Amino acid sequence: MTVSAPRHPWGGVYSATICPMKEDGAIDHGGVERHLAEVGSTAGLAGFLINGHAGENAALEREELIEVLRVARSVAGPLRVVAGVNAESAGRACVLAADAAQAGADAVMVFPPFSWTLGADDGLVRAHHEAVASASSLPLFLFQGAVGAGRTRFGMDTLRGLLEIESVVGIKEGSWEALAYEETRRLSRSLRPDVGVMASGDEHLFVCFLLGSEGSLVSLAAVVPELIVALERAVVEEDVCTARSIHDRLYRLARLVYAAPGHLAALRLKTCLKHLGRLNETASRCAGARIDPSESDALRVALVQAGVLDATK
Repeated sequence: MTVSAPRHPWGGVYSATICPMKEDGAIDHGGVERHLAEVGSTAGLAGFLINGHAGENAALEREELIEVLRVARSVAGPLRVVAGVNAESAGRACVLAADAAQAGADAVMVFPPFSWTLGADDGLVRAHHEAVASASSLPLFLFQGAVGAGRTRFGMDTLRGLLEIESVVGIKEGSWEALAYEETRRLSRSLRPDVGVMASGDEHLFVCFLLGSEGSLVSLAAVVPELIVALERAVVEEDVCTARSIHDRLYRLARLVYAAPGHLAALRLKTCLKHLGRLNETASRCAGARIDPSESDALRVALVQAGVLDATK
């Protein structure tokens, strides 16, 4: 019998949740509570990533970010709440991080400012993260951006510096490329073996889990959390056949949700939840964002193929 290694203190599957909105773009507070309660009832889930990209963090006002976090804390129970911090300036990021701590977050995740795609030196990147760490006094998750996404993806020298920040406990590894994922993981394991490297590429979670992962913080777990938990558990238990079967069920759905253009991912997740009867409106604050009927139909078919939606409904 295989004996599993002890779980990393921050390991497991975290659902990167969406933010339900009304048709006029206002937050649907009841919808937020229902969404979190439903996802949070999934057996084996470790926690939530609140106010991440899937939660449209860049489009929410400060007071709204706080309110969503408070709702999450109220329904999370023993589940952990990781709060996303996404701001262009270090000053605003510090304010949001302090808000997150006061609202009951267990940890914060620093999202690289979008302006860094145009360039940012190592000093700026490190100073931004250090400021957030100091402002929140909470454990810190890094976000490793996708290959080709400019300086929102950290080179290995940059990552070495960030791993010197004592409060870092994990990395949401969003390279979306297996080789780059392994590069991040190997560097982190050599310098900070206490830091959990968490798979983030929804289309290839199976591959990343096989390479080694302490868990995952992913938005597909806002739609099919039970399958993501089951996939991770199967790999931990070295049941590769079951893991591959789950991967095959998820693959088409993940490919459709995260296809280009990427800014539609949150809207596609909401469309899936509406197909499943778990969301009333698919409204988003992304200007001009819309899902064509054919794309909506394709998502519905993918949900059926994943075995989570009755084909007759």
